[in-house]
Amino acid sequence: MLKISNQVIIPDSELEIQAIRAQGAGGQNVNKVSTAVHLRYDIKSSSIPDFYKERLLNSKDQRISKDGVIIIKAQSYRSQQKNKEDALRRLKILIKRVSIERKKRKATKPTPGSREKRLEAKAKRGRLKTLRGRVDSEKI
Repeated sequence: MLKISNQVIIPDSELEIQAIRAQGAGGQNVNKVSTAVHLRYDIKSSSIPDFYKERLLNSKDQRISKDGVIIIKAQSYRSQQKNKEDALRRLKILIKRVSIERKKRKATKPTPGSREKRLEAKAKRGRLKTLRGRVDSEKI
C-alpha cells in the first residue's frame, strides 16, 4: 500500500512490480541477480480520484506511456528491496507533483525608477566601451 496523502492511498494490487536484471557494470552480480525493478501503474484503471487521473494523463512526463501507464525503472541500488523502495518513492513524488496547483503569473511592468536606473547603467557601460577604442596620436 502506497500512501500519497491522507485521502489518497494506492493499494498494492494496482502496482505491478517486476524484478529484472540491471544494466551496466557490476561484474558477475549483474549477470545472475535481478536487482533492478520495473514498476508499472495503470492510471486509467486505478482507484485514485479523477482529479489526479486527469492531471497525470495530461502531463508531459516521459514515464507515462500513450496508454496511460506509468513505467518507472529503478536500478540505482545493488539490492532489489532498495530499488523497489526507490521506484515507489518516485511514483509518489510524480503523483504528488501533479496535485500541486500552480499559481498564474501576473504580468508586471518595470517601475519608472528601475527603468531610469537601467538606462543610466547602459549609458555608463557605453561610455566605458567608447573609452576602450583606438587612441589617435594626432589628438594628443
